[in-house]
Amino acid sequence: MVNRTLHQTIRSIRTSDGGGVKLRRSLGQTQTATHRLDPFLMLDEFSSTNADDYIAGFPDHPHRGFETITYMLDGHLLHEDHLGNKGDLKSGGAQWMKAGRGIIHSEMPQQESGRMRGFQLWINLPAKDKLQPASYQDVQAEETPIITLATGGTVKVIAGTAEIAGESISGPIQGISTGAVFLDVRLPANGQFKLPLNVSHNAFVYPFEGEVMIISENNRQTLAAQALGVLSIGDSLEICAGTQAAAFILLSAQPIGEPIVQYGPFVMNTSAEIEQALLDYKTGQLV
Repeated sequence: MVNRTLHQTIRSIRTSDGGGVKLRRSLGQTQTATHRLDPFLMLDEFSSTNADDYIAGFPDHPHRGFETITYMLDGHLLHEDHLGNKGDLKSGGAQWMKAGRGIIHSEMPQQESGRMRGFQLWINLPAKDKLQPASYQDVQAEETPIITLATGGTVKVIAGTAEIAGESISGPIQGISTGAVFLDVRLPANGQFKLPLNVSHNAFVYPFEGEVMIISENNRQTLAAQALGVLSIGDSLEICAGTQAAAFILLSAQPIGEPIVQYGPFVMNTSAEIEQALLDYKTGQLV
């Protein structure tokens, strides 16, 4: 087996989105290869105990041409969309949305105080799926398997299927076009975790509490909290926490290898398709 190494580090930056929600963005800071990892387009982490940082939420806005996964660590958001879907996104829960041809939705806080913390990930769709009908799945915390590691710590499987401790574990979100795997891993101080990874997948690690070390042969590469680590090619990952406990998300997916043209919430393959998306939105034909 070939352990993956830390190929690139992308430090997250402070920004805001939606109605003014304050967040940290790693992937997607710019629309260049430097801040993208095919098929991943964007990763936002939002975390605050100050309601002024999140209370405006994400009012109605459109999407076309990609998928989103919203994963809530703490707090409560209400999702509503033009399809009539309505779902409560609570602590430990997740939401998968395939925008496909088009969807108009909102995600609004259902709390006026306390911590709001979580992630939103954008995953590109291959050209053949970009104009498919939109779909949506709401996942509650109790639907998501959590595996306790023999060496200490836990692994939560949110999307896809992963081999953990010799057992194949499937998360509640399945059917992502690129076969994405999404894990939430918690390790005690000096705790270690090893995982087989699909050698054809691109993958990254994002610690949101504590630092971690990527282990390969006799080498240990440190990755700090709020920094995204793009991993090299390989068929396994070995990672450990530092002298303090650590928590990180791990994502892997099959790259698409197609041209990307993005204009805000629309991600297509050509400029003509972006122009059509804008026209469809203006004329009510996006969905």
